[in-house]
Amino acid sequence: MGLSNSSSTSGGGGGCSTTSTSSLQLLCLVLFSGILYLETIKPCFSSQDVNLGCIELERMALLKLKHGLVDHSARLSSWVGEDCCSWGGVRCSYKTGHVVQLNLRNTFQLPDIPPDEDDDQLAVYERSALGGEINPSLLNLEFLTYMDFSNNNFSRIPIPSFIGSLKKLRYLNLSRSSFGGTIPPQLGNLSSLRHLDLSGNYELNVDNLEWLPGLSSLAYLHMGYMNMRAAGKYWLQSINMLPSLLELHLSSCELHYPLLPHSINLTSLSILDLSTNSLNTSVLIWFLNISSLSNLYFRSNYPQYHNLSNNLDIGGGASISWGCHLQSLDLSESGIGGEVTKLVDSLSRCNNRRIKTINLGYNQFSGRLPASIFNLSSLEELDLSGNLFYGNLPTSVGNLSCLKKLDLSYNQMNGTIPVNVGELSDLVFLDLCENSWNGVISKFHLMNLTRLETFLISSSSVKSLVFKVTYDWVPPFSLKLLDFSDLQLDPRFPTWLQTQKQLSLLSLRNVGISDTIPHWFWELFSNRQIILDLSNNHLTGKLPTPLRLHLESSINLSFNCLEGPIQPLSANLTALYLSSNFFSGAIPTDIGNLMPLLYVLDLSWNRLGGSIPPSITKMKQLETLILSNNLLSGELPRDWKDLQKLQVLDLANNSLTGMVPSSFSLLINLEWLVLSNNSFHGELPSLRSCKGLLGLNLGENRFYGEFLTWIGETSFDLMFLRLRSNSFSGNIPEQLCGFTCLHFLDLARNNLSGFIPSCFGNLSAFVDLNSYMCASGSSYRQSMMVVTKGKELQYTGDGFMDGNLDYIKSIDLSSNNLSGNVPDEITNLLGLQTLNLSMNHLTGKIPEKIGNLKRLETLDLSSNHLSGNIPQSLSSLSFLSHLNLSYNNLSGRIPSGNQLQTLDDSSIYTGNPYLCGLPLSKNCENGKTSQSPASRDGDNGDNETSESKMQWFYISMAPGFVVGFWLVCGSLLLKRSWRLAFFQLLGNLKDWILLKIELSIARLSKR
Repeated sequence: MGLSNSSSTSGGGGGCSTTSTSSLQLLCLVLFSGILYLETIKPCFSSQDVNLGCIELERMALLKLKHGLVDHSARLSSWVGEDCCSWGGVRCSYKTGHVVQLNLRNTFQLPDIPPDEDDDQLAVYERSALGGEINPSLLNLEFLTYMDFSNNNFSRIPIPSFIGSLKKLRYLNLSRSSFGGTIPPQLGNLSSLRHLDLSGNYELNVDNLEWLPGLSSLAYLHMGYMNMRAAGKYWLQSINMLPSLLELHLSSCELHYPLLPHSINLTSLSILDLSTNSLNTSVLIWFLNISSLSNLYFRSNYPQYHNLSNNLDIGGGASISWGCHLQSLDLSESGIGGEVTKLVDSLSRCNNRRIKTINLGYNQFSGRLPASIFNLSSLEELDLSGNLFYGNLPTSVGNLSCLKKLDLSYNQMNGTIPVNVGELSDLVFLDLCENSWNGVISKFHLMNLTRLETFLISSSSVKSLVFKVTYDWVPPFSLKLLDFSDLQLDPRFPTWLQTQKQLSLLSLRNVGISDTIPHWFWELFSNRQIILDLSNNHLTGKLPTPLRLHLESSINLSFNCLEGPIQPLSANLTALYLSSNFFSGAIPTDIGNLMPLLYVLDLSWNRLGGSIPPSITKMKQLETLILSNNLLSGELPRDWKDLQKLQVLDLANNSLTGMVPSSFSLLINLEWLVLSNNSFHGELPSLRSCKGLLGLNLGENRFYGEFLTWIGETSFDLMFLRLRSNSFSGNIPEQLCGFTCLHFLDLARNNLSGFIPSCFGNLSAFVDLNSYMCASGSSYRQSMMVVTKGKELQYTGDGFMDGNLDYIKSIDLSSNNLSGNVPDEITNLLGLQTLNLSMNHLTGKIPEKIGNLKRLETLDLSSNHLSGNIPQSLSSLSFLSHLNLSYNNLSGRIPSGNQLQTLDDSSIYTGNPYLCGLPLSKNCENGKTSQSPASRDGDNGDNETSESKMQWFYISMAPGFVVGFWLVCGSLLLKRSWRLAFFQLLGNLKDWILLKIELSIARLSKR
């Protein structure tokens, strides 16, 4: 990059002219840089008779350098022969013959976002990049003024400290060359250096910048994309000692708030980039006092709120000069808030005719759009997206006649869109998405927008904005990107789209079209890439025959009325969404061969039957496979090992049978596995290798076996675990307590036994009242049946149905064989909304601190063996709307007050005979608590002991009778004399009884 010049001529032209004073500045800058460059390459233009040839010492130094470098692509193949001045990348002085320039820059440059390891770009870069070591022989090139080793790969070796001895260097570029370690302070010896670029060396660190002031001639400094955290708070002090600095680039350096110098020495600074650090507005204010600034980039700084209107004093007065030279201002994504009026007024007050770009996007600016912003007639780009602006778009927007980009998306703007937008004849990009517009957009808004390429105008208020043109309207523009989502269009398919033959993105989601898709529409995208979204309309008909699309194409036809069989649309398609239609028949058996590049396939909520074709498991790029809510049957394909990229597998609500294949254990990138409501059986294969598992839903099947013994070895980011209605057995493992993101746990209707782990109190996602930071970044939004408030409700990931899964916090362990107490630690789960422990064998008391669960909406402890009083703290649960304590051994007075007053259904307490008080009809006697025999004190306090003694008395009677019987009978059998005496006694007793009877009868007859 050439050196910048901050000097300017007063005045300045108006309009959109490119020959303004700023352009003259640029021209001077280019001329100055050209002169500097020519000084180093004059031998290229010298005549043959003055060619001094190569100095042998320097030739040998270059050969030693070559010997130490790794050159896979033979870039240094020309480094042979005697004349080193003719070698590639080497330039010599025409006067002395000394090497003055060494340019070994790799012309192939990687993008800012590093490519994947298997990316072709990375392979080309690695072949073309130099590596190895930089030989100290360079010290023999003592007249070197220009050295460029950028875009190479030195595999994290340190920057050679001897470079600091090349005292004549004026240009040094070591950027993007994979240097590591610490910047050598010896670089501070290069007092003649004008240009220093060390950027893009991600493993390069800075201990301090104390060496920097030694570069007293420095005009350009780029140290972006390296770690400068260790520089501490003094980094700005060192930079402020470079009075000649014109350009400063310190983006993505992990910089924090510095100690601000009292005075500003950077009086010539023109271009400043501090993007993507952790700086606050105090630093911004300090730099805004530099009147020479023309380009200021403060993007993505300090993600906490700063009120600019309170902190930034840029109010009126003729002495205020900042901003008058600004050409580009980017403060986006920096958490700056307040009203933007002062900022914009300062720019317009000094009659700035240079300002081209203002980007204040994604901050917290609020209020109406300041009128003064529409006086900046030279503006070419205005981005105010992602703020809190409200009100109308003024008609004065038409004053911005030079505007090429206008982005007001994601605000709270409302009202109608003025026809004056149509006066912006230079407009190329227009984004008004996600506001609350109303009224009508007609052809008069668009008739002069002949250069428009991007038109995004979806509304956050569904169907409040109408796009109304005649059926035969011909647009004046040729768009590349078009988004009309949630607008109201004519129900007929828009024929004006026939003229839009450059589209690469088209979204007409939920626009009210009730028509078939014409054949000409599909022809628009022949041999081109397209991202197409026609979802949420009433489109009818069938899928087209295979299309000729380019790579990276995506089609979304979900939520329509399409029917017929599924057709493989294109071999180049990467995403296909056909959910919620009326497609029928079987999934094509060769779908995996005909669409091998798909990474998303969603065929859910249709009428598809048959089995899942094995070819699906050969789609090696597949990341999301959703076949739920169909009529699929049969067993799963056996071999899933090729789907190494699969993240989401949803087969819920079908009629699939058999066992889950063991090859599921090889799906190492799986995040969501949803197999609920099928007829799978057997044991689930171990998923311990799925280290990124977020959700597991196996409900409503016939799985059996020990509770997932491997579950503790998966990802600690697990958020959803639903095993409802299976036959899992064993204890609940304590490893569940290690899942810090788990906020939905449903193990109901299984054969689980043992105790409820007390460590459940450590489930941190239930403890934190606002713990949603674990929400999945995946676009997958599953649907799940959730039992809460006594009902089974359907929750989805987007909250479209009865509730939002991302925000539910529920534990359901009902209908198992759990025993023991309800652990007191469960009252630590302050964010818990649903707790269902019903139909188990739990004993003991309800935890006294149950009232701590302030967010609890559902509590079901019914059909257990709980005893004691109902805690009074239960009455403090203000969100409680469903309570069931029936069929336990609870006793005493039912608490009253607050939310419990509204729960007046007596069935809540049925089956607890020793409870009293409202809403039961049984009163508590004399205001005292009625108590069960199991819990009385005083005179009744011994009943439990008495009852226990009586039970043992009756139990001991049976063996006592048996022993006594055989003791008597055994003696008679063994001893004959006893036996004769016994029977004689019986005979005498019989005779005595008969005599008594006869005497009694005789007495009665005499009377």
